[in-house]
Amino acid sequence: MKYEKHIFVCANQKAEGKKCCGEAFGMEAVQHLRSRIKEANLQVEIRAQKAGCLDVCQHGPALVIYPEGTFYGSLTMENLDQIFDSHILKGEKIESLELKF
Repeated sequence: MKYEKHIFVCANQKAEGKKCCGEAFGMEAVQHLRSRIKEANLQVEIRAQKAGCLDVCQHGPALVIYPEGTFYGSLTMENLDQIFDSHILKGEKIESLELKF
């Protein structure tokens, strides 16, 4: 696999006026994660990018981290930093934010 961790942040936008992650703050989250990755000098190991709908709109804004396939929802800037510091840097999932299916 090319990256140790690959983060997909829903940045989808729906025209029908339905709740959607992209409208909430999808691209802002992508840019923030990219900044954190760059600050940590992890551009070779970790990639963050926008994604289309992750089909968890009711829990959005949302992201998924691979290779684990861990979904996180109800994102804010604060818990985005928690996810980065714990899950991305230390490999420790945050169960209180994790979406279970």
